[in-house]
Amino acid sequence: QVQLVESGGGLVQPGGSLRLSCTASGSILSANSMGWDRQAPGKAREWVARTTRSGIINYRDSVKGRFTVSRDNAKNTVYLQMNSLKPEDTAVYYCFGQYGGEYWGQGTQVTVSS
Repeated sequence: QVQLVESGGGLVQPGGSLRLSCTASGSILSANSMGWDRQAPGKAREWVARTTRSGIINYRDSVKGRFTVSRDNAKNTVYLQMNSLKPEDTAVYYCFGQYGGEYWGQGTQVTVSS
């Protein structure tokens, strides 16, 4: 069983930045893929970013050029740097890990509002 714990959410004005962190209870080198999903109020959960063990990184189109996913294998931590935030980025952000089975954290709220 893998536990993923997110931190770093909060309230930010449009155009601002936040960095989310996700620390895994096990080695992220054991994961086939790590990343982030989000769920906005009244909408389905959607994937945001993925980073694979082989170094492939993918983003959904709406965040390309604004969000950056990175990982620190020594700290078993995955990050999501979010820049130029928009109100439509408001959502609960969930850390994701694929270790054979799929795991998500409890989520951290990101609110983009003036």
